[in-house]
Amino acid sequence: MADTDTSRERAATDRDSTNETTPRSTPSSERGDVTFTLAGVREGFVTGFPVATGVAGYGVVFGVLAGRAGLSVAEAGLMSATVLAGAAQLIAVELWADSVPAITVVATVGIVNLRYLLLGAALRPWFRHLSPRAAYGSVFFTADENWALTIATLRAGSRRGAFLLGSGLILWGLWIVATVVGVTAGDLVGDPAQYGLDFVVIALFLTLAAGLWEGRESVRPWLAAAGVALATNAVLPGEWYVIVGALAGAGIEMVTHDG
Repeated sequence: MADTDTSRERAATDRDSTNETTPRSTPSSERGDVTFTLAGVREGFVTGFPVATGVAGYGVVFGVLAGRAGLSVAEAGLMSATVLAGAAQLIAVELWADSVPAITVVATVGIVNLRYLLLGAALRPWFRHLSPRAAYGSVFFTADENWALTIATLRAGSRRGAFLLGSGLILWGLWIVATVVGVTAGDLVGDPAQYGLDFVVIALFLTLAAGLWEGRESVRPWLAAAGVALATNAVLPGEWYVIVGALAGAGIEMVTHDG
């Protein structure tokens, strides 16, 4: 009888030990799915260089317009370093040149940048495994272009979470340099359109979109986003079409998603 009781106690102890160790090992294995290493930063930096070079052409356009709006080299450079959002920055300097109240400028820029909420949400399946410092530090350097590169890379099976940071650093650095060049050499550049610089970002977005194309599954959300954005732009003033179109595309994908 004593031997039986002892065996039961040992079995209970083994079960308790198993229950204690299993939950602790699960988070560790999940964190191991996505890494944050110097190799990931390097890969993002190298891969993002060609795209960042193209974005730099757009940065020159912003610098030219910022100089004509009355911003100094330091002011324009600081704006590019802290905002890192080409469309929002162009809208801001255009409104500033028209002497629009500051609150209107801030509100308009805020509406345009609401899309970053959706961009950040798309990264969550991978970034939730990173530490807050790594995740939020990387997100600061998020732009449309390196976000698209990162999403395509992660979907392809990469687990290098630092890719976003690396690609963002090269884009951020060249964006600031291009802004300074545009402000200081604005008179020499003249009209950026004559060099096709105003079309650079459109060409970049089309190129990056091709990398995100997933076949017939992409048709419905893309058409929904484009159609709703065009309709919204026709009936609502400002830049609301950006976020409304994005939400429409996301909504269609959610409704029609299998599984």
